[in-house]
Amino acid sequence: MATPLGADVILSALRAEGLTVVEVGAWRTRNRNHKGPWGGVHGVMVHHTVTRGSAATVAMCRGGHSSLPGPLCHGVITKDGRVHLVGNGRANHAGLGDPDVLRAVTAETRLPQDDEATVDGNRAFYGFECENLGDGEDPWPDVQLDAIERASAALCRAHGWGAGSVLGHLEWQPGKPDPKGFGMDDMRGRVAGRLHVPAPPAPPKPTKPVVDLATLIRAATLDPEQRGTPVSYAGVRVIEVALVDEGLLQKRFLDSHYGWETRAAYSRWQESLGYRGRRPGQPADGVPGSATLARLAKKHNFAIVA
Repeated sequence: MATPLGADVILSALRAEGLTVVEVGAWRTRNRNHKGPWGGVHGVMVHHTVTRGSAATVAMCRGGHSSLPGPLCHGVITKDGRVHLVGNGRANHAGLGDPDVLRAVTAETRLPQDDEATVDGNRAFYGFECENLGDGEDPWPDVQLDAIERASAALCRAHGWGAGSVLGHLEWQPGKPDPKGFGMDDMRGRVAGRLHVPAPPAPPKPTKPVVDLATLIRAATLDPEQRGTPVSYAGVRVIEVALVDEGLLQKRFLDSHYGWETRAAYSRWQESLGYRGRRPGQPADGVPGSATLARLAKKHNFAIVA
């Protein structure tokens, strides 16, 4: 038995296992804790949804339906392999199950046949609902099976559990068929294999290119007079790439040199935003200012320092 993981720990554990995680609404505080206890927790339970369509599946698992209020799980694993977090705490997913199965999961021994339903599973298990019709014919894409493996391993790793702490709904509550279409022994084998290696490092956060406005202004003012194509300031290339994307500069002028062509292209960008020269009929000067550069940065995802 273990204390349930906090929301931040769950999120970090899933991402550290290489998963794409979608946070759905106020999932951190969405639960059924007012209806009964949450924890200690003993394992991770896998389900199928009997639904088609990711958006509808996630909405149903978050909100529930007429006979069972949501959340109906903690995470929804859609066919594209994404994990949608919809709840944190007690969730209506496991229902009553077999006490012998609970003892076996806790001890991580071979699961017995489930033949009674007398123990509250909603307090004891994390639940992942997986998008599938559950008819034995709807396919399970490799990317989805990989996500089920990774999500199960992530929570087991965070708790220090082995693969024996992973079970299917059909192994807990008599009469339940889910998940249908793959074997839980096979899935536990996959989880066991993953837990024998360290978690992959979290992917690095994407970083935005950064341009220095003061240096850019100096380049736009002084560099056009230089001959050839000197690389006078590497940050100029960030601006040139954006201007090429806007159709204002030809690719052959991608050279990190704020030459006359780059200056003319930036002038056209300024004019597209309504800026003109100081005298009537005079074109914009092509020297970046904070307002026009901020508009370009927002559209083309780079950062500015003054």
